[in-house]
Amino acid sequence: MKKPVRRSAAAVRAEAPDLELEDASMSDIIDALAGGRVTATTLTKAYLARIAAYDRSGSMLNSVRALNPDALAIAGTLDGTRPSAKRPLAGVPILVKDNIATSDKQPTTAGSLALEGARARRDATVIKLLRKAGAVILGKANLTEFSNMLAIEMPSGYSSLGGQVKNPYAPALMDDRGIPLVTPGGSSAGSAVAVAAGLCAASVGTETSGSLLFPASQNGLVTVKPTVGLISRAGILPIAHSLDTAGPMTRTVRDAAMLLNVLAAKDPRDLATEKQRRPADYTADLTRDALKGARIGVPSDPADPFNDPFYGKLPSEWTKVMAQAIKALADLGAVIVRAGMPTAGWMSGPGTIMAVLNRNPLSGNKSNPVTQRIVFIYELKRDLNLYLKDWATNTDIKTITDIVAFNAANADRAMRFGQDLFLAADLTRGDLREREYRFALAMDFLSARTRGMDAYMNQHRLDAVLFPGSGGAAIAARAGYPSVMVPAGLVSGVDGKDTPDYPLGVTFAGRAWSEHKLLRLAYAYEQASNMRWAPPGLPALRAPAQA
Repeated sequence: MKKPVRRSAAAVRAEAPDLELEDASMSDIIDALAGGRVTATTLTKAYLARIAAYDRSGSMLNSVRALNPDALAIAGTLDGTRPSAKRPLAGVPILVKDNIATSDKQPTTAGSLALEGARARRDATVIKLLRKAGAVILGKANLTEFSNMLAIEMPSGYSSLGGQVKNPYAPALMDDRGIPLVTPGGSSAGSAVAVAAGLCAASVGTETSGSLLFPASQNGLVTVKPTVGLISRAGILPIAHSLDTAGPMTRTVRDAAMLLNVLAAKDPRDLATEKQRRPADYTADLTRDALKGARIGVPSDPADPFNDPFYGKLPSEWTKVMAQAIKALADLGAVIVRAGMPTAGWMSGPGTIMAVLNRNPLSGNKSNPVTQRIVFIYELKRDLNLYLKDWATNTDIKTITDIVAFNAANADRAMRFGQDLFLAADLTRGDLREREYRFALAMDFLSARTRGMDAYMNQHRLDAVLFPGSGGAAIAARAGYPSVMVPAGLVSGVDGKDTPDYPLGVTFAGRAWSEHKLLRLAYAYEQASNMRWAPPGLPALRAPAQA
């Protein structure tokens, strides 16, 4: 398969002060700002130009739902400030997912027509931390509406307010429904596509189960899906507080570690952060030899093919990419432990799923029941109602019931794919006192954590578990455990149809609060493999003259 041309970080740096942004890392950009070779205003103008060229026209990626009208003014106030230990992101333009509250002129909508124009009473905690670090909040990234908890089989990256996000490596849409043949990934699709396409220095997305990892894999990015409680969720439109988290989306492991340094902080508004454990600096000890002697679990046992959900049914191209990645890890000194994961870990326990009637008019399985996770359905109503009560303003929408009613009254615009998950959630009490919810939550932890990741890692004395793409997202998410995604190669084809090459990543997953260890392992692999390619067809634009 033909590979796109890669541009080294050194080549990008050599272009400064005419910094071309299509593949510049955040570290490159910070270096240029610190050295006075570029200003915050110049950078912001350049990213706005790329958004105009490739997101609003050209490839029409549609990854940015709305721009911050104050972005240039904010950048102007930072032109005299260079990045420092106190303000490490001074002048760095960053996009945030449109389910993260900002108390400025930008609405916070989760992509919903029902929340069009809705604002927030205050900044989400992650926004406060970004502003304190000197970041320029460039705008809001498009997403799957309500983080893909509105309707069964809603396409990744689609929202009734923002439209459809496209994958920059393969932006073609299927003719019949306008859905991408190559998906842009999970609900943080806009956040991922914008970084991959060079429309911002980095972004912040969110995940409940796969919404950081899947789009990072599909767009050749690095992400950290943190331990639940490492990053505050205060001010983020929720799905389920037991699993929700925010996380960085970047081009390199070092960039992700730098952004994690800013975002990981205790917050009295989010009690889950009280147990937080983190190092002083996630960028410390990122070395090329970190894999030497590390025990990496590959949850696949050829002698037990019926218990091989993670590797057993991979497409042939995926199998080749993973074989190359595993060989690279071994060549770097890692001890590869091939062993199946306990079945209880990946199948969940009894009483953890429920049937929801599929009302999606475009689904081939419409009018049939589809299994959904009980914890998601029950926590959604309670958590979303609390957000609407405590954070939302400039809207008449106060409850999930109001959203259901609005969508029904505006079905032609708001319900292209239905709202069956919201209908199911609205039937719950909304106070999490139901016995079935409490049992399901306990069984999720027991199966994914105690009998799953913990049992597997204990038995084999592992430092991390290696999953193909985002294939391990669900078990790590249900356990509340961290994962780090790093690019591993390119694949092609979807459901037997030919496509351009698009990325595939590998996930390093581990125990609670092991982000630093996972970043070190991912960094060593990244530096040895160098498997990130910029998307084709999005060439550099000449940055405007310095302001």
